[in-house]
Amino acid sequence: MAAALAASQAAAAPAPAAPVQPPAEVIPASWAKLVDSEAEIPLRVVQLDGLAVMKIMKHSRDAYPSAVNGILLGLDLDGVMEVSNCFPLPQGREGEEESTARPSASKYQASMLRSLKEVHGDDNVVGFYQSTAMGAFLSQSFLDLQASHQKSLRHGGIALVHDVSRTARGNTSLKAFRLTQAFLQAHKAKKFNVQGLIERGLTFSNILEELPLQIHNTPLLDAFLLTLSQPTVSPTPTTLFPTASLSDLPPTNQPLTPTFPILNTASTPALTHNLSLVLDTLDDYNQESSNYAYHQRQIAREKTRADAYTAKRKEENAQRVRDGLPPLPEEDVSRLFKIPPEPSRFESMLLLGQLDGYAKTLEDVTGASMVKMYAAKAGATAA
Repeated sequence: MAAALAASQAAAAPAPAAPVQPPAEVIPASWAKLVDSEAEIPLRVVQLDGLAVMKIMKHSRDAYPSAVNGILLGLDLDGVMEVSNCFPLPQGREGEEESTARPSASKYQASMLRSLKEVHGDDNVVGFYQSTAMGAFLSQSFLDLQASHQKSLRHGGIALVHDVSRTARGNTSLKAFRLTQAFLQAHKAKKFNVQGLIERGLTFSNILEELPLQIHNTPLLDAFLLTLSQPTVSPTPTTLFPTASLSDLPPTNQPLTPTFPILNTASTPALTHNLSLVLDTLDDYNQESSNYAYHQRQIAREKTRADAYTAKRKEENAQRVRDGLPPLPEEDVSRLFKIPPEPSRFESMLLLGQLDGYAKTLEDVTGASMVKMYAAKAGATAA
């Protein structure tokens, strides 16, 4: 009877409900790009922290006129490359070979990143910076380093260029660049001859693409900058009465120094140095063009010899066929005549890029000087 009672109760009890699965959390569309670290979000802007800017400017100014470089640290987030910190790389000693200096810089970089990670600092490499003078920074080492970064870093990283000479004239120059796809394809194929450049439409002006740049300060630093003001001197009883000399008067709250430049029409040393660099670059380009013309003549000479040999062999085979003799076997012309490959135009393209940088700097310098000269002329005429 007890068994029947238990059976009746089990039959009357409701069946156990299936476990309810919790609803899947849907990631918002605005967060999906941030969660997916492999998402290909194109970079829209580069945001530099004020501390990183001051470090770059100080390192570049202290080492001027030598060019220096360093590593940029930060995070790329939703199309914005945030550069929050940086550190300089050691420079090779004078006369030291590049093969020896590069491993030491790599060891130093690895040691710095390891130390930053131990103190929970930013240790994510997002690119490098390099100083320059007179606007000319295109070089093979610069492009090779950026090409390696764009292959290994997410979003390719950036190359930040700081022009020390332009900053010394009162205009802070910071520009962010990346390599274009056309140059990356040519660099990967190592094909910088005339035909390769024509196929990709590659010139010195489209090797790099510039990214918009912004400088960001923390709210605490902005508040500190707003508190800066020129100190004032409170009036004292001695300042209320006339004195024997103007030099005896205490300092007063004078207005800030005007920001407009002084009307000085004399040529600056930077202008002379810039013209000297332009002439040196033109000499190097003419030398490179002469070398290219020599290689072209050598190639044409070897091709003419090979064509003459091929035509002579064809005539001999035709004569042998008419005489009823078997033709001679065809020989590989490339083994008999060493036709040199077409020389690369990469160095010439870099020299044109440097010349363009010098010319733009020269335009800025002479533009201000021309305005001063016309102003002086107008003032003299009015007088």
